Amino acid sequence: MTAPAKPTALPALAVPEIRGSGYPEPFKSRMGDRAKRRLGEAFGISQFGVNLVVLGPGAQSALRHWHTLEEEFVYLLEGELVLVTDAGETTLCAGDCAGYPAGSGNGHHMVNRSAAAARYLEVGGRCEGDVAFYPDDDLLWVFRDERGQAVETAAHKDGRAY
Repeated sequence: MTAPAKPTALPALAVPEIRGSGYPEPFKSRMGDRAKRRLGEAFGISQFGVNLVVLGPGAQSALRHWHTLEEEFVYLLEGELVLVTDAGETTLCAGDCAGYPAGSGNGHHMVNRSAAAARYLEVGGRCEGDVAFYPDDDLLWVFRDERGQAVETAAHKDGRAY
């Protein structure tokens, strides 16, 4: 049986909303009110991801992190967010964008310190063998196991699985 064809166009709000985080505790609860719509997946796009993200007041995009192979780009559509990197903090407003090259070692994330929700697009690669490092937390995210199989798993910095 043939799989149903993916659409070529649709309203972004028609894509199901995903709330919460894939992080293990104690990190998961730190994300706060975060919702994503996986726009790229709705079209069957597999080489990069495109997400529409809404961060409520007090929420954060992720734990501060950097990737060995994946590059990331964000474009703020509405609201205000604070970008936190190794260099410090920068306030982003609607129309601002930020990018994170692979392997930079510059940990980053965004935090909503305002009283209103913020909405942004995030675009990132899907690179086999990528590892995400979290400089402020005992966490690393591995996208391939020791046998070379494609997996996503959270581990302590010493390699023990959560």
